[in-house]
Amino acid sequence: MRTLKGIVRLAFMPGNVDAGLLVLRLLAGGSLFIKHGWEKITTFPAMAAHFPDPIHIGLVPSLVVALIGDAICSVLVAFGFCTRWAALFAAVNIAVAWSLVHHFAFFKKPQGDHGELCVLYIITFLALFLTGAGRFSLDALISKAMTRPDDTIPESRQRTAV
Repeated sequence: MRTLKGIVRLAFMPGNVDAGLLVLRLLAGGSLFIKHGWEKITTFPAMAAHFPDPIHIGLVPSLVVALIGDAICSVLVAFGFCTRWAALFAAVNIAVAWSLVHHFAFFKKPQGDHGELCVLYIITFLALFLTGAGRFSLDALISKAMTRPDDTIPESRQRTAV
């Protein structure tokens, strides 16, 4: 019974939240960039003429906002740099596209053939916004470099508890 319980719980493989966040960041950020970000970068002039304008700021500004979310923020998330802000921007960008352009289509063709992907991206980027990048990220590396341990502060400058 104990062996079965260990197998069910995967006790032989210790869990690591930071490794899970790394995989989540790389897969979500990488796939968004490869499919949507790279397309916007390489076909920007052609897309600018017919890109949807869901928030009425103009075709080109709408494309620029989408490019920031799909190309720049996805790469930032994948590398774990400014992760929480980048994930929030990407989630809002995808939510706007799914709601105002695709009209919450989930299964209906022709616009609904990727509605579930929009929902998965939104959930994933919101989760990364809430959790942060984890230990295996540029955010953590920069935070660690900027934090000075108490033992490097001269004793004359350390605060004493009152």
